[in-house]
Amino acid sequence: MTHTEEVIRLYYEFVMPNYSRVPVVLVRGKGVNVYDIEGKEFLDFFPGWAVSGIGHCHPKVVRAIKDQAGRIIHVSNNYYNELQGKLASKIIGHSFAGKVFFCNSGAEANEAAIKLARKSGYASGKYEIITMEGSFHGRTLATITATAQPKYQEGFGPLPGGFIYAKFNDLQSVLSKVTDKTAAIMLEPIQGEGGVNVGSEGFITGLRKICDEKKILLIFDEVQTGMGRTGKMFCYQHYGIAPDIMTLAKTLGGGFPIGAMVASGAIADVLQPGMHASTFGGGPLACAASLATFEAIEEGGLVEKAERRGRYLHNRLSLLKKDFPFVKLVRGKGLMQAVELDIEGKAIVGKCAENGLLINCTQERVLRVMPPLTVKNADINKAVGIIAEAMKGVGVAS
Repeated sequence: MTHTEEVIRLYYEFVMPNYSRVPVVLVRGKGVNVYDIEGKEFLDFFPGWAVSGIGHCHPKVVRAIKDQAGRIIHVSNNYYNELQGKLASKIIGHSFAGKVFFCNSGAEANEAAIKLARKSGYASGKYEIITMEGSFHGRTLATITATAQPKYQEGFGPLPGGFIYAKFNDLQSVLSKVTDKTAAIMLEPIQGEGGVNVGSEGFITGLRKICDEKKILLIFDEVQTGMGRTGKMFCYQHYGIAPDIMTLAKTLGGGFPIGAMVASGAIADVLQPGMHASTFGGGPLACAASLATFEAIEEGGLVEKAERRGRYLHNRLSLLKKDFPFVKLVRGKGLMQAVELDIEGKAIVGKCAENGLLINCTQERVLRVMPPLTVKNADINKAVGIIAEAMKGVGVAS
């Protein structure tokens, strides 16, 4: 029995089977590469749904965690933690005026945003939240209900009330759902699990106008798009507007678990002691990792690189359309790109893994390609070459 088979056997015997797993045991990572237990090297172009967004084991993050772990690991939120204040200031400095609540994941950040929106509208009878078809906001009961995809909700009813679904990139659809009970409109500016669907400028700016006119909160879920992924520190900055509430996680910790909710103006003071909390939220280790992540992004010019490398990645992926008629289109922003197919993509993802490239398929026919912000053109060339070879194995090149 190989080392890989031994690990997988333990999973079958002792770990709940609630994930679909590629039969690869990853034990080490550096930059854009990861290595399995047998010593095989992979290019990781989908590092944990963008968790390792500045590459695996970035030296600044590793050093920050090691240093902090020798000082103090956990500080209860009953006390002050100097790194939490510094990190909140850093996030606000890169986004919009407001305050930050810290937690441990994107789902928790979105749960906090939902509670804040409802509490803000409570006195005036506003509690409904409009979300978008094709969205994904997390796996808690509230966030799967906000996630307007039935496949994530099946078997978990009865679901919480108060969530209304509208069509993404369709202002009229959203407007038709607004009532005097609407507290907020919540969306990803680019839908990730939905297939990397990019919000149009007219749609996003139109939502801001609707929310301003009707005194509704605008919530942006930037769990996947945040921290430079799209060629701006936060995706909303492409549109010349700002949300009232923004949620973050994934790349925020450079590989370490952390989530955050940012709220503007008077909204930020709505949650008072006893209304919401997170035992581990904003702990010293997580904050140290996140501050190091910001440092790596700033000093490495990674936001600008994401925009530039993203254009290169988009162009290289677009060339696949010439050789493979089942490639419909390529879309995305920065280093958040998708290849939509006329065929199912699972076999292509499998072939890529066999040949040393890790990518993802969502919505059955959309390949998601989201390398770390530290990716180089040579890495992109190699990855696209592997994808092309994988496509030859499942279809006939023209």
